[in-house]
Amino acid sequence: MWRQVARDVFPDADFRDPTDEAVLAEAERKLGEELPDGLKQLLLESNGIVGQTGVDTVWSIEQIVEQNICFRSDGSFAQLYMPFDALLFFGDNGGGDQFAFVRTPRRPDVFVWEHETDSRRWAARDLRDYLGRSLAEGGDAWYQ
Repeated sequence: MWRQVARDVFPDADFRDPTDEAVLAEAERKLGEELPDGLKQLLLESNGIVGQTGVDTVWSIEQIVEQNICFRSDGSFAQLYMPFDALLFFGDNGGGDQFAFVRTPRRPDVFVWEHETDSRRWAARDLRDYLGRSLAEGGDAWYQ
């Protein structure tokens, strides 16, 4: 289903080999939380999606774990930015801005974190809307 959603918008999207339930369970253990259902299903179909201009529209589960742990625990980030504990990052625009689900309160919306201003704002109503917007023609700044 998720591959088709992406192909409907961007036929040249690049899909990775799927991950499996055991890898997802270990990722959730490391993160200390369940992943959103839609994201889990997407990763079971394709462990990440590469979109326009080679952008990691959806990261692999390994990158999701690595980046979220880094953002939540890096002391230098804590001095520069507001806390990231409320966000679950899962993709980027290729230029430093990153996309996330809100963890607290849990909701389906996707927000963008803009690294230059540390702003966090709404970008899409859910994962399907995010894929539709981020994979469409028009550049990697679709959310601005």
